[in-house]
Amino acid sequence: MKELSKQVKALWGKKSNVDGQELWQPLVVHLLDTKNVINWLYSHWLTDGQRKVIQGNLSEEAGQQLAEFLGAVHDLGKATPVFQIKKSYNGDQDLDDQLMEQLIQVGFDHLGDLILASPRESPHALAGEALLEQFGIDQTVGAIIGGHHGKPQSNVPRTEINDHTKNYWQVDNLVKAREGNWLKVQRELFSFCLQECGYQSVADVPTNLTQPQAVLLEGLLIMADWLASTEYLGDDRSKPLFPLIPLHNSMEDLDLGARFQRAILTWRVEDQWFPEQITDIDEQFQKRWGFKPHPVQCQMDQVIQDTTDPGIIIIELEPGAGKTEIALEAVEQLAYTNGEQGLFFGLPTQATSNAMFDRVNDWLAKVAKDDDAQLGIKLMHSKAEFNPTYADLKMHSKAEFNPTYADLKIPRAHNVEGERAVTVNSWFSGKKSILEEFSIGTIDHLLLMGLKQKHLFLRHLGMSGKVVVIDEVHAYDAYMDSYLTKALEWLGAYHVPVIALSATLPIATRSALIEAYCKGKYGKKKIEGALGWDKNQAYPLISVLDGKRLVQKSDFTRNTKGHAVAIERLTVEDGDLIKAVLEAVEDGGVAGVIVNTVKRVQMLASQIPKGIPKLILHSAFLAPDRAEIETKLQGLIGKHGKRPKKMIIIGTQVLEQSLDIDFDIMFTDIAPMDLLIQRIGRLHRHDIQRPSKLVTPQVKIMGINDYGDYGSANEAIYSKYLLMKTDQYLPEQLTIPDDISPLVQATYRDDGEMEPDLREAKRVFDVKHKEELDKAKKFQIKLPKQRESLHGWLDSELVDANKDEVRAQAAVRDIQETLEVLMVKQVKGDYYLLDGQQLEEVDSKTIAQQLIRIPAAVTPRIDKSIELLETQTAKSFPDWQADPWLKGALVVVLDEQNSAELGNWRIHYSRKFGLSYEKADDDEKQAF
Repeated sequence: MKELSKQVKALWGKKSNVDGQELWQPLVVHLLDTKNVINWLYSHWLTDGQRKVIQGNLSEEAGQQLAEFLGAVHDLGKATPVFQIKKSYNGDQDLDDQLMEQLIQVGFDHLGDLILASPRESPHALAGEALLEQFGIDQTVGAIIGGHHGKPQSNVPRTEINDHTKNYWQVDNLVKAREGNWLKVQRELFSFCLQECGYQSVADVPTNLTQPQAVLLEGLLIMADWLASTEYLGDDRSKPLFPLIPLHNSMEDLDLGARFQRAILTWRVEDQWFPEQITDIDEQFQKRWGFKPHPVQCQMDQVIQDTTDPGIIIIELEPGAGKTEIALEAVEQLAYTNGEQGLFFGLPTQATSNAMFDRVNDWLAKVAKDDDAQLGIKLMHSKAEFNPTYADLKMHSKAEFNPTYADLKIPRAHNVEGERAVTVNSWFSGKKSILEEFSIGTIDHLLLMGLKQKHLFLRHLGMSGKVVVIDEVHAYDAYMDSYLTKALEWLGAYHVPVIALSATLPIATRSALIEAYCKGKYGKKKIEGALGWDKNQAYPLISVLDGKRLVQKSDFTRNTKGHAVAIERLTVEDGDLIKAVLEAVEDGGVAGVIVNTVKRVQMLASQIPKGIPKLILHSAFLAPDRAEIETKLQGLIGKHGKRPKKMIIIGTQVLEQSLDIDFDIMFTDIAPMDLLIQRIGRLHRHDIQRPSKLVTPQVKIMGINDYGDYGSANEAIYSKYLLMKTDQYLPEQLTIPDDISPLVQATYRDDGEMEPDLREAKRVFDVKHKEELDKAKKFQIKLPKQRESLHGWLDSELVDANKDEVRAQAAVRDIQETLEVLMVKQVKGDYYLLDGQQLEEVDSKTIAQQLIRIPAAVTPRIDKSIELLETQTAKSFPDWQADPWLKGALVVVLDEQNSAELGNWRIHYSRKFGLSYEKADDDEKQAF
């Protein structure tokens, strides 16, 4: 290592007072720590595919060298007076004075007297980019340094140093500045970084990076910087990573190589996955799932296995036919083919994510056992901490590593009998969650790849090293689809294999997904497929983009015949509806009633006579109550459930998504054809004995008052045009699976000539569709560009999306922001959970689980509602702010009748019926 001047060694990069001990980190130490980390991540953490994208037209060595240089030089902007005079965050004046004295003693005269007019104009990321531009670094590289705190600069900072000279060189006079210490020190540090990375001069540093290259390099730099800035793993001071050092120590007191080696071995508690080629699909199914695949599963996985350059794969198969097993089998094969080292599995909701987490966790445990490895997993949604399987994994996860593994290859955490093969690394939290190799969560995490949001680079880095699986890909509206196609464009640019699953996919959506991926991968959407590939109505169907060639297979051997479902339009008053349901199960059986609003669920459920077993499920339950209901539901009518002799299950759309439940007969409100078929997929799902009256699958469709009249509630939720098309093509008998695709395609097809009412409904539908697309585009990143820097890439008016996950989710789902609160009750001065437990007798985590979302109608002025509830929470529960589970929580306190006043509304909670609300001065109940 080149000997550095005393001025460079005196610069500080971090400082803090911890428990009365004054600590610092020399700037050079942090630069070298980050250089070492990014070099290791590049060699051992990135996938082959990620490295290829980063290399672009560079050699393998040059790509790694560039990454190393970015790590070394990323905080060059801290070598400026504007940064070196910054106060410590905890206001330790003595620490500040001692470091200032150290700087003055080595020649930075009068620095302690410096007063700057505009210090905020030169944050160190911007300052670093400005200095690099001064020293001749290409703008596509400089932009990465300018954006390493999450957001690139809007433009190249060409005039930054001239405009704020004193911030950089302590004086305003450019002539004096060039003769002073600061420029000399900055040049020395810059030259040191070049030489440490093997560059002889600025001319050796690459130029003209593509945007995909730059995005992944930016993400890798942010990750390396955050890791090199982590002092301890979690809160455990016995597991140091890169801690600050006492003020009396200097960089000469550190063995940077040993420090780095210890840190990586402490941090890397999981192994890397090395997928193997699948040679026998039957045997692999038996090993993973305990059964042999049925013919369609085997044939679909064979098509995937034959792919040489896999891109996007779309699997269209009826509900309950084993799409998940096909997908996870394919994940192993695609990871081997493409050199990927992880999985992201995206689902529509938190509930479906929770259900899938258990299945993926079981699969991953078997994968890890086969590989004699310990693999890391992450459940990605805001309530993940309350998932019992995930919480148990976190509790029992242990850091096991081999401290003698000196060359820093992946440490092998060999499994012994009784050890867990799946682990949770606490470092992968918050925005770092997506970096964990195996992650399951809501689809939002994929859609957010397209949203202009701070630290977006980490999301791209995390997704680009995985096989991506999208479940229920039909379940998203035009606004969300716009984000999905944007994400697919970028996944295509990264050559990431994508598997999309659906039972009811419109042809236009299938084509749009394939074309978006192809456009991202090749810069155009020209696809080499058989004539009419984009009009293929075959079912089941697998579509595989192999390079630019689209392969479709539909001629499957099936060992089961289709089954017919009788469909009846049922136009009755609600009272007569309950009578019809009761008549249907009078001799036994389980009736499913799926309606489109919570209000309707609660109203119908209240009319079911006492003594008739019933279960209610919708979104307006406390989180623990909903989890309990879902568990009970699976235990009653799940695949291996203990079925009741007679029961009525009544709920909203939550019953149609990914729940493996089985009704003997179904009553459902009208919905678009694809969603109706999803609901029908919960009817006669398993091969079991039925009551004699219910041997034939029967569906009763409600809400069709007349053609074009489906009631204001249904038309507020679903497009009237799609309801009319569904009504038009709805048959009296539906054969599963043969009729699925023809009916879905007919519903979403433009029929050309239409009668006036349908034409007007389509006009309204098209206008809204365009409005949704236009709105979405305002906040989206652009297509991957081959020759354009990152400047302005994340410029957006959508500031709120950077604040928290809820606001970001609202941005990609186009939903009104709602308020999430904890709900407890007060009885004679004491506080209780709604299940009767006294608050002081339960732990904080249990209290934190009492979550429910208050409907937007109740809190139209959400900021004012938050302010009111913050005041009430602080007054009633002052200790919560010091509790890690309850800090920042808002609470609504119910009275002894489980009611409360909230603004102009009176809300009421029932553990059986959920949350309802009404105007405080109005007797008419308004459920949401």
